[in-house]
Order: sequence, then structure tokens, then C-alpha cells
Amino acid sequence: MISVENLSIQYGGRTLFDKLNFVVKTKDRIGLVGKNGAGKSTMLKIIMDLISPDEGNIAMPNGTTFGYLPQDLQSTSTRTVIDETSQAFSEINKLKERFDKLTKELETRTDYESESYAQLLNNFSSVQERLQYLGAGNMRAEAEKILKGLGFENGQFERPMNTFSGGWQMRVELAKILLAQPDYILLDEPTNHLDIESIIWLENFLKRYHGGILLISHDQRFLDTVSNRTIELVNGKLYDYPVAYSMFLELREKRRQKQISEKKKQEKFVEHTETLINKFRAKKNKAKFAQTLIKKLERVEEIEIDDVETAKINFRFPPAPRSGKIVVKTEALHKYYDQLHVLNGIDLEVERGEKIAFVGKNGEGKSTLSKIIGEKLALTKGNCELGHNVSIGYYEQHQAESLDPKKTVFETIDDVASGEMRLKVRNLLGSFLFSGEDADKKVSVLSGGEKSRLAIAKLLLDPVNLLILDEPTNHLDIRSKEILQQAIKNFEGTVIIVSHDRAFLKGLTDKVYEFRNRKIKSYFGDIDDFLEKRKLDSLDDLDLKKEAGDLPNLRKTYSENTVAMSDNLPNKTTRTSQEQREHDKAIKKLKNKLNKIEKNMEDLETQKANFETEMSNPDFYNDQAEADKKMAAYQTLKTQLEVIEEEWETVAFELEEMENS
Repeated sequence: MISVENLSIQYGGRTLFDKLNFVVKTKDRIGLVGKNGAGKSTMLKIIMDLISPDEGNIAMPNGTTFGYLPQDLQSTSTRTVIDETSQAFSEINKLKERFDKLTKELETRTDYESESYAQLLNNFSSVQERLQYLGAGNMRAEAEKILKGLGFENGQFERPMNTFSGGWQMRVELAKILLAQPDYILLDEPTNHLDIESIIWLENFLKRYHGGILLISHDQRFLDTVSNRTIELVNGKLYDYPVAYSMFLELREKRRQKQISEKKKQEKFVEHTETLINKFRAKKNKAKFAQTLIKKLERVEEIEIDDVETAKINFRFPPAPRSGKIVVKTEALHKYYDQLHVLNGIDLEVERGEKIAFVGKNGEGKSTLSKIIGEKLALTKGNCELGHNVSIGYYEQHQAESLDPKKTVFETIDDVASGEMRLKVRNLLGSFLFSGEDADKKVSVLSGGEKSRLAIAKLLLDPVNLLILDEPTNHLDIRSKEILQQAIKNFEGTVIIVSHDRAFLKGLTDKVYEFRNRKIKSYFGDIDDFLEKRKLDSLDDLDLKKEAGDLPNLRKTYSENTVAMSDNLPNKTTRTSQEQREHDKAIKKLKNKLNKIEKNMEDLETQKANFETEMSNPDFYNDQAEADKKMAAYQTLKTQLEVIEEEWETVAFELEEMENS
């Protein structure tokens, strides 16, 4: 168990955390959420002891192990992919070195009857048994399984790390974490560098992971699938909900509505009290009463309404000039990178007004074709033609990183704006949350989300009728993604989107092109229609099904290494009709039980909030006996809530297991 106690930290005079307290249990799957700048990444760094808080501490048992994937990683390794991944087996590697040393010593020793030789044999035997227990002979198979699940292919295992992009190097780091099987996994935006199939594989892996998980993600669907608890950071405070993200949104809105209601009551109270003070302070016989009211008013702590929804980007793409009916047409298009054949005979026709998604594994050519269409990259052979009067707005996958770090936010836009737009630069930046002094910040100090917003803002400088967006949602918070999604829906021109974000693509496109084996295949509808047709929403139908599944069982002996990993998965049996009815009945019963528990939790949370509101009133302690009674009731309520949260976790886990069986 990790206990975060009275955590406080300030940055630049701004309070980021103010006496935060929470506990992470061994089976928790926590989604850590909040708008950009709320301190999510900082929280993970404090837990990892990379940053020291101003006050408070993190308590945990000795020997607690962690796996931490930061948002950005600088890797200089020249090892091969498989060798770098195998670094996860640190204990095994140390034991192997010990084993080799003992083996050499046994080969040279001849004092077979001595006490030291007997001790040497004992040491050798102990190391050998430990290696067998940890599955030393099975390391490569386990490493390959995880790497394949994360999108690597057999031919890439022996390639040096420095020949891969940063995104693929992040996958290797993630593979090392999953193989090491730490007590807690801390992940900061792990899906930014994964394609849809790899994300689904990772979801399945994490759902079955034995340890605790603390996760930052702007992928709503990923959060809903993996997490069973949501912690929100807002205004230096922490709100803890024992539910996944979508249900958290509902509960958070109820919380805000309650805050708004309490705020109105408080404003009325303050207004009424000030009226009384003004009425009585000039009267001699009422002056003392007026002073009492003034002191009472000074003790009132102003109720804050969480600003989770108040700061949001607000924009529309400029009206699209009319293009010809055919916007893009390719015929027998091929693309080679040296000897690597990426696209093979691609025939594609895009009509005016279509909204299209490019999906598929990384490395299948999605970004390559986007760059060719966007005139950023030359094809090898074949044809690619743009239609009449087509003007392109192109957002590259790493465009945010290509911004000049030495320029200010204002200069970044002003330097490329022309005509009337030069008069509207500050208005445009304000729409993207760069108002006042923020417009004078250097790009180098911006967060990933701020850089992404700035890069998207540049798209609005000129009217275009073909938008090509390559992974536009990386680093954007969930609310900003929703605004971008709506802006694309309202855009009257043609759109081509490369994205792995299923929640973002939902309902956004009318056609999906899947890139696979250097070819493309079209599917009508949005991402959900595609997933249904490709059956990617079920791991049993994934091409990766043999590599996905339960957590690797590294504790195999040498004699077990020939056993297929699939033998470790739960056996699937065919049920009779009667058994299926009983199974469905049991699931329904558990769902009903879970609904009742959640209703009780909501009631208890409401009662708890009411207690806390009452206790914040200065008059609460006027009657000490009554106050003590209510405080005792409050503590009892908190205990009941903890018990019911444990019950919710147990029932939810049981339901998940039954639904997956």
C-alpha cells in the first residue's frame, strides 16, 4: 500500500497541491485526471522520488517495487531491442553472472572433501534453484511475447535501439516494465505512441495485472477499460471516486452543481449579513452586535467552484473554399524507403466533403501516405493527384515538437500570419487559452498539451478545403479533444485523420481505411463500425491473440519451457443451454448487486458532503456536545463508506471475471 500524506507543493507562487491525502492499494487501477497543468505528472514524479514536495511524505512498505513510464523518454541505448528488453530481468541477469562464476570455480577446484567445496556446492545449488524458479530459460520467449503484443515483429528484435523512433523506444521501455512485474505500475500517457491494436492488447494485459496501477491518460476509452477508480486533481485539491472515468464525469457534475448551489446560498448569507452590519453599526445600542457579525463574516471560508469546465479552447475552422468533386486520387502508388517497401499499389479516391480515418499498426504507411497526399513526401512510382482548387492544411504527427522553442507563443503565430489575420492574432491565441501574459511565454516552457494547441492554432491562419491531421490529439486533454472533434464535424471541407484514439474517432468519419500488409482496405462508417467488422473489440479475434492474454508466468522450471504459453490461460469450455442461462442469471444478479452498492455509495457520499458542509460552518461548534455527537456520526459514516467501497471492488472484480469467463 502507498500512502500519500499531507502533500503540498508550490510552483512559481501557485499552489499545485494543498495537503493532499490518498492511498493506493495493491489491486487499485487508478485513473489520475485533471486539466493540463493540474499536477498529474508531478504527482507521479513525487511518488517515484524524482521531485520533493514542500510538505508531506509518501509512505510504503520497504522493498516496494515500481515501474514508471514517463511522458517523454530520452534513450541512448545501442543494444538490440531484445537485449534492451531483457534488462527487465535484473535479478535473473545477476544470478546468471553468479551462476557462471560458480561454474568456473567448480571446474577448477579439486579439494572435493573440503568444507569450502561443500559450501561452494550449496551456493551453486541455491543459485540454480532460484534461476529455475524465476524461469531463467524462458526469458527470451516472454520478452518476445510482450514485444509482439506492443507491435514489434520478429525481424525487428535484433535491430539496435538507436535505429528506432522515440515512439518505438517508448514501447521497449513499456515492455521492460511489464516484464519486471513490479508491485505498482505508473504510466504517464502510455497510449500516445501505440496503435489501436497495441492499445487493445495493453488494455487486456493491464486488466489482468496482479499489482496496482496509477495511470494518466487522455484516452477516455482506455481509462474506462483499465481503471476502477478515478482521482481528480483540481484547484490544488483532490477528489477520489471509486469508479471508472465515464461514471466519474457524472458524479463530478453532481459535485459541481452542489458547489454552485452552496455558493449561491453563501452569497445570499454574506449579502444578508452585510446588510445587517450596515444597518446596525451606526446605532449605539447595536454596535456590539454589528462587530459580532463582522467577525462571523471574516470566519466564513469562501466556497470555490471547481473550474474544470470554465477554461476550454473555442474555435471553428475557417469556411472551406469549394474544391472539385474529386479531392485526391492515387493510382498504383508505391513507396520505398531504400529496400523497405511500405506502400504497394495503392488506389485511393477521396471525394469532396468526405471525412476519412486512416488506421492500422504503426509502420504500415498511414503517415507516409498522408505526407505524400500533403505534398510533404515524394512517392516512388505511380500517381497521386490533387483535384481542382484543393488547398491543404497539414498537421504532422510531431508538429508540436517542431515549433521553434526560442519564439514566444505570439511570435509563433504572428510570424506566419498574413493579411487580416495579423490583426486577429491575440484573439486567435485567446481562443486557444493563450491570453494575457501566456501569449508572451517562450515555446520552450510550454507543456505538451499547450504545444499541441499552439500547433493546431496555426492551421486556422489560412482557409483550406483539405485537412490532413496526423495524430492531432496527442497531449490534448479530454475536453480539448472534444472541442477539436466538434470543429472537425462542423468543417465543410474534406478531412483525412490518422489517429489511434477511438473515443475521438467515434462518430467523426464516414469511412475508415485500414493499412495492412502494404495495402489499404476501406470500411464504411466510423471507428466503431470498423472495430465491429474487424472484431478488434474482442481479443479472441485479434491477430495478436496468441501474444496477448494473461500476465506472463515467469516462474517456470527449465523442464517446463517447452510448454506453450497458451496453457497458462483460463480454459474455455462450451456450456449447455441450461448452464448458459444460469451463467447469464448470475451475471444479472451481480449487476443488480453492483447497482445497489453504487446507489448506497452515492447516498453515503452525499451524507458525507453534507456533514463536511455543516462542519465548515463556524456555528457548528457552538454546542460542543452536539458537535462531538455529529463528529462521531461523521467518522462512522466514513468507516461505512470505506467498507462499501471494498465491497464494490470485490463485486466489480467478480462480475468482470464472470463476464470474461
